[in-house]
Amino acid sequence: MIDASRIYALKIFQQVIRRRKPLSSAIIESGGYQIASKADSAFAERIVKTALKRLGQIDQILGECLAQPLPKKARVAQDVLRLGAAQILFMEVPDHAAVHTSVQLFHAEGEGRYAKLINAILRRLTREGCSWINAQDETRLNTPDWLWHSWSKVYGIQTCREIASAHLKEAPIDISVKANPKKWAIRLGGQVLNTNTVRLEGSQAITNLEGYNEGSWWVQDVAANIVSGLIGDVRGKRIIDLCAAPGGKTAALASAGAIVTAIDSSATRLQRLRENLTRLQLKAHVIEADAKSWRPIELADAVLLDAPCTGTGIIRRHPDIAHCKTASDVMELMVIQETLLVAAVELVKPGGIILYSTCSLQPEEGLMQIERAKKNELPIRPLPFTKNHLLGMSEMLTSTGTFLSLPSYLPKQGHMDGFFACRFEKL
Repeated sequence: MIDASRIYALKIFQQVIRRRKPLSSAIIESGGYQIASKADSAFAERIVKTALKRLGQIDQILGECLAQPLPKKARVAQDVLRLGAAQILFMEVPDHAAVHTSVQLFHAEGEGRYAKLINAILRRLTREGCSWINAQDETRLNTPDWLWHSWSKVYGIQTCREIASAHLKEAPIDISVKANPKKWAIRLGGQVLNTNTVRLEGSQAITNLEGYNEGSWWVQDVAANIVSGLIGDVRGKRIIDLCAAPGGKTAALASAGAIVTAIDSSATRLQRLRENLTRLQLKAHVIEADAKSWRPIELADAVLLDAPCTGTGIIRRHPDIAHCKTASDVMELMVIQETLLVAAVELVKPGGIILYSTCSLQPEEGLMQIERAKKNELPIRPLPFTKNHLLGMSEMLTSTGTFLSLPSYLPKQGHMDGFFACRFEKL
């Protein structure tokens, strides 16, 4: 009998690779496929994430094993091979189990006479795979050409390699705590990274951790946590969080004492935001609306615009991005970001703050938006950050006074997400 977790993994993988669906959407649409336990579901998703992270290496090795490329009608066979190779080469799955379940998976989901070929190739990988991996340039192979060329040009080839290498690492769990991070670091066996971020090692079931049900903390990468605090002192101030869901920054602002209005157009994502606020015992006015057209009754003291973006700074957490996004997406999102920034300016009172951020490494979605704001003659002026804003992480302060975290930063602590942020004052 075929292992349901492997069928689940195949369905998710094909949604991402063949239909360019975001991994989160693919997981939902695949519906769990009769998975018996959360552990089996997590295992299936780990297979998919591993295959997505290492797909460049996997495809090169499979290419060496094939006399000629598989035909288009053999896509199921190709994807079964990819998932099987991921288990053999990059996961601690017994070789015999990876081979056997892959052949079974093809019998259940595929067509044609490829079962023997799958068996032969995967068995060969169990013997020769390690030597092939050792000869590969893993950073280059697993990075799409358009990203490699962009990062090499913007950051230099060495930093580009460091970014690509960091994206292959397993992302740790960062939590933002309401109070006493040292206490929570001890309780959860983690380390304090900045004023209220605690980093936990390894894969853990979040909902089973101490303090989760009590609402003592929420999951948020250290880079996102720093960005949340870049507005400054928000106690008692009216803050609008545009594109707010799933709500990490909303929680950070509310926890810091702000009067928060959270705006997002996705009802599903806002439901998750509301659930998080309820668990955390934090308050915010949550509104489902289009951030480009919504206007408040009273202008805010500040707006946080964490704009929709390609997400190229968070590929280590979301490896589907490398396969779902292209250079054309950057150009499309630039226009959306520009429109949202214009809207954000209209929500703030004179003298108020607009904080613009993205989790992208592409300059078009970051620094170039400052130039576009100038070109559009928006009634704002750049308000540079100083070292005091960055919680001891001064390497993230750029020469232009903007914030930039790269995935290659904090290598000894397990790296971090890539974020850009800049700040404006309304005239």
